Amino acid sequence: MDGTIVDSTATVEHVWGRFADTHGVSLETILGDSHGIKAVDTIRKYGPEGIDADAAAADIAAYEIDLLDGIVEIPGAADFVSALTDAQFALVTSAPRQLGIVRLQHCRIPAPSVIVGAEDVTHGKPDPEPYLSGARQLGVDPADCVVFEDAPAGIRAGLAAGMRVVVVGAVDDPVAEGLPRIHDYRVARVVQGDGGAFTIELP
Repeated sequence: MDGTIVDSTATVEHVWGRFADTHGVSLETILGDSHGIKAVDTIRKYGPEGIDADAAAADIAAYEIDLLDGIVEIPGAADFVSALTDAQFALVTSAPRQLGIVRLQHCRIPAPSVIVGAEDVTHGKPDPEPYLSGARQLGVDPADCVVFEDAPAGIRAGLAAGMRVVVVGAVDDPVAEGLPRIHDYRVARVVQGDGGAFTIELP
């Protein structure tokens, strides 16, 4: 979600800056390695010794759910998602499920019935579990899924799940090399076929 269909960069930097200031950890380090990863996993990795990671992640989620100023859709995302039926896509996010819904609503992007949030998986991205869960709930073969991702952790998760991956934005990581890439969704088009089949056309 974040960075893939909505742009929440300023909010993410603010929230993690608050955490870094409170706990005396490096904001630069966190921001360099947290994108696309569950907050609780980032806290366990970079938080101070003895921190209750679950409680700290819950505090972050409660704090950021009302921070909507500056959160906007990735250009073309709403139209792109609206061209799909509810049975054709899922939101697989490292954010809590409710935060994902709130941000989609704020950006007027339709929320799917299948949402896999941070609280729904044991192993977050880059593990394939979140994407495999999404495919299972949609009732489709992972090999028939296309993942749109802007974070190295998410790209790795999609590939590990056996799915095709489209990179969104300027990901500078070896894992993105050779994969199809779009800057935003104004260049992507959904063409509906018969029997629920559809094609995604990229430049």
